[in-house]
Amino acid sequence: MRDNIWRAYGLAMLLGSTAASAQQLPPPAGSPTGGSAQGDVSVTIYNNDVALVQDVRSLALADGRVRQSFPDVSASIRPETVSLTVPDAAIVEQNFDYDLLSPSSLMEKAVGETITLVRTNPATGAETRDRAKVLAVNGGVVIEVNGHVEVLRDDGLPVRAIFDRVPDALRARPTLSVTLASTRAGSRPATLSYLSRGLGWSADYVALFDDKSGTVDVQGWVTLKNTSGTTFGNARTLLVAGEVGSTDDNGDGSYTPRRRRMTTILPGTESTARGQLGDFYLYPLGERTTIADKQTKQVSFLDAKGVAASAGYRFENGWLGSSDEPRSAQSVLRFSNSGAAGLGDALPAGVVRVYVRDARGQPQFTGENRIEHTPQGSTIALPTGDAFDVKVRPTTVSRTRQGDSRWRTAMRYTLTNARGRPVTVELVQGGLDGGDVRVIADSAKGERRDAGTMTWQVAVPANGTATVTVTFDTRY
Repeated sequence: MRDNIWRAYGLAMLLGSTAASAQQLPPPAGSPTGGSAQGDVSVTIYNNDVALVQDVRSLALADGRVRQSFPDVSASIRPETVSLTVPDAAIVEQNFDYDLLSPSSLMEKAVGETITLVRTNPATGAETRDRAKVLAVNGGVVIEVNGHVEVLRDDGLPVRAIFDRVPDALRARPTLSVTLASTRAGSRPATLSYLSRGLGWSADYVALFDDKSGTVDVQGWVTLKNTSGTTFGNARTLLVAGEVGSTDDNGDGSYTPRRRRMTTILPGTESTARGQLGDFYLYPLGERTTIADKQTKQVSFLDAKGVAASAGYRFENGWLGSSDEPRSAQSVLRFSNSGAAGLGDALPAGVVRVYVRDARGQPQFTGENRIEHTPQGSTIALPTGDAFDVKVRPTTVSRTRQGDSRWRTAMRYTLTNARGRPVTVELVQGGLDGGDVRVIADSAKGERRDAGTMTWQVAVPANGTATVTVTFDTRY
């Protein structure tokens, strides 16, 4: 009922109240009706829904105790994080006024007050005006008019409500109010700093792979999102890659890759020329930009051509288990962000979307996956999908007890390749970290990369098969 009432006459009510206020009263102090009241704005945006806003404004202050308003702060400000520096002035009290002016809030604040109702006869166009006292706003508006109680109905008849004034508690824009003790009169800069929710960024990558040349072109985009309720105009913008600690972190981790296709990264050890803040990397935007409320903005930050890359396959088997049917190997794009490979930059976490040119030369999408924050010099193996022609069937050939607590398990892995050219499959046996696991024999030389996995690089001929056999000695 209440929502219908606002739809029926909310716009007319707001226009009526605004017109009355403009004619009868000056705008409230600290509520400019022109453009933004922000000054020189700098915004530092982190990955986990936290941003630092720094706003330098020029204030004309009197001597003594003064009340100063700062309109156009973030509507998602964390008030407890506010820091204000004003030369020759001390902060006595600060308040964040977040009850914003709207048709509904205006009516709610008018409970107990008298307003003017303007009704229009739809047949004649004649207007009648009545003074009415607002008794309650609970699921509808109850008023006392002409000696009787009435409920404003959603009957489609033109009705306007005119208010004598705008309550002091309502603000047209999010506003921080501060009481200052000033030791002198005059103008001076004031630096306002605070943390805000609702500002975030993420990295996205487009990778165009050329199998013939063994290279990939990588373009990186920063995606800025502003849901803070406030526009930040002409702001210096700095992006910080890394998860800063926060007791107010309410991020939802919106992208979760499938477990079978986890990107594997061999961390690099190269230093980068990119600026750092402690243990985090900085990605400043080259020019000032306006970050509008409810806007998504993309800015390029990486454009690398001819980075050395290769396509391959990867298959991981669980704990010495068999499969009734052959399973697809993963298609994997491998490249490095080292300087020697041609990329030479630390990569913030994000989604890499891979494209390959078809026979007509048109780029076609072949899959995507996520990378985490990646130091320069790392080797990245990015799974992009399941291969059509390359299959692996793991088989438990035998499993026998050896004494009281040991088992010997013979495994066979059959790899098939229906492609017209040879391929190499990275065969991974996982689940080996559950106790003392030893490899007694294998038909191909494997590598123990960590406590939980063994890896073999298996060459599979064109339109052919390959077989790897391994015997494991385990505690369980």
